[in-house]
Amino acid sequence: MAEKKTPPIIIDDKEYDFDDLTDQQKVLVNHIADLGRKIASTQFNLDQLNVGKKAFVDMLKQSLEDL
Repeated sequence: MAEKKTPPIIIDDKEYDFDDLTDQQKVLVNHIADLGRKIASTQFNLDQLNVGKKAFVDMLKQSLEDL
């Protein structure tokens, strides 16, 4: 069975092998990756909230036109 190879870490156009990093550096890389995922998830939720808000504003405007 083939050994799993982690993708290289690229910082400021310089490539680093994850396995060569210190334990502290690996923790920092993992924090950065986790924060990236959280930011993407939060942006996704924010997009949904903005679309939902716009839909409610549009419904309110429509109901006000009927007055």
